[in-house]
Amino acid sequence: MNDIFTTIFKEIKQDPMNHSFTSKGIDPLYFAGPEATVLIIGQAPGKKAEQSRLYWNDASGDRLRNWIGMSRKEFYTSNKLAILPMDFYFPGKGKSGDLPPRKEFAKKWHPRLIEAMPKLQLIILVGSYATHHYLQLKTSIRLTDIVSNYDRYYPPYFPLIHPSPRNQIWMKKNPWFENTVLPSLKTVVQKLI
Repeated sequence: MNDIFTTIFKEIKQDPMNHSFTSKGIDPLYFAGPEATVLIIGQAPGKKAEQSRLYWNDASGDRLRNWIGMSRKEFYTSNKLAILPMDFYFPGKGKSGDLPPRKEFAKKWHPRLIEAMPKLQLIILVGSYATHHYLQLKTSIRLTDIVSNYDRYYPPYFPLIHPSPRNQIWMKKNPWFENTVLPSLKTVVQKLI
């Protein structure tokens, strides 16, 4: 890691808001580097990702890699790809899935990391939290409407639904996503990676 990235990583670990994780030996889970041209911003690591120390290490990650046209090996070894979840720690389980990322986390840490990646040309926004935050849209605006108009936001943003298997029904109801959005996404990613 470059010095600025090492410094920020240490600061995140030392931040009192992350003490409950650091005290258990849990490091922030993300990747950022000076050569990155593509950035994926998702929700937060899941429990499996936290335990394995690999972001997007689950069925959602498999689907996301398929969507962007990258092999598992490429995804984890390319210095052209950065991963910044809205929270770098697993937020815990709620009644209907994982809890949301902490509200102020991305606002505090993302700007410095993004500034240290001057080669970024594409920012893939995965799911509602990242999309509404970065596009500065009201949460009342449906993610389906945002994603169907993805070309309004590119460059540099490319909004997506979450690749969770739970969204299989949504994908069946919205065939335009696989027919139009995903081919465009793959084309853009392959040009930049």
